[in-house]
Amino acid sequence: MTGPVRPLLRPSRLAPGARVAVVAPSGPVPEERLQAGLDVLRGWDLDPLVAPHVLDRHGEFGYLAGTDADRAADLQGAWCDPSVDAVLCARGGYGVQRMIDLLDWDAMGAAGPKVFVGFSDITVLHEAFATRLGLATLYGPMAAGVDFVKNTRAQEHLKATLFEPESVRTLTSAGSALVPGRARGVTLGGCLCLLAAEAGTPHARTSANGGLLCLEDVGEETYRLDRYLTQLLRAGLFDGVRGVLLGSWQECEPYERVRALLLDRLGGLGVPVVEEFGFGHCAGALTIPFGASAELDAEAGTLTLDEPALC
Repeated sequence: MTGPVRPLLRPSRLAPGARVAVVAPSGPVPEERLQAGLDVLRGWDLDPLVAPHVLDRHGEFGYLAGTDADRAADLQGAWCDPSVDAVLCARGGYGVQRMIDLLDWDAMGAAGPKVFVGFSDITVLHEAFATRLGLATLYGPMAAGVDFVKNTRAQEHLKATLFEPESVRTLTSAGSALVPGRARGVTLGGCLCLLAAEAGTPHARTSANGGLLCLEDVGEETYRLDRYLTQLLRAGLFDGVRGVLLGSWQECEPYERVRALLLDRLGGLGVPVVEEFGFGHCAGALTIPFGASAELDAEAGTLTLDEPALC
């Protein structure tokens, strides 16, 4: 995708009784957590449908939830099922990059817009849904994730986004301004290491021109975060960016060290940057709509959407 980042097509909100498919495009899913997540969904008066291969594990590479072909078939089958209103990923891990080119994007485009939720490794799919389908998505907790199963704040923010999106048009964090200021743009982004890994691939954007870029990561040493940011800076992803939202950096080095790197790499962009915004791999993570036109106020720690995340 070239040119400025533009607002994307918003899917319809969910209503009680909506059918939601749960898929596993990446890593293997613990059955106990899946069942707990399904209980949460049923408690919201949703009708969860578990894709056939969600509990599979690849015979040779145990970090994958079954074969690439089966994971792709599950996602495409769920998306193209006319009875399904939303597709929720069960967890992240690794694996989307191995299966994404097996998807029939023409068929998925013909299926029409639906709600799509996931984060971490699912960053790859967020980018593809934006560039191939022109569809807004939700970067939020996953159905078999610890945060979704155990954290009330994460559950309630996702639930409000799905059912009453007008009630969460302003996302407020406890974060502070790394670089002060206000900016308007369209939200995009995800897990830093995946954005770096996607650079140059068919589904990735070449720049965040006109965008509010959301970044977070987990379990990375500072020099690796440096490498990802430097690669994306050199590749032009930050060219024309309007603002940056920084989420969690769980299991990375002490935050003071990470913070110094973020300021070093991003402080010279000349745009507002807000830190510790409360999305990603953290307890009580906020659900961030991608593809939404919004205003960032770095000093207030707020992101205000022009319209609700879902219609």
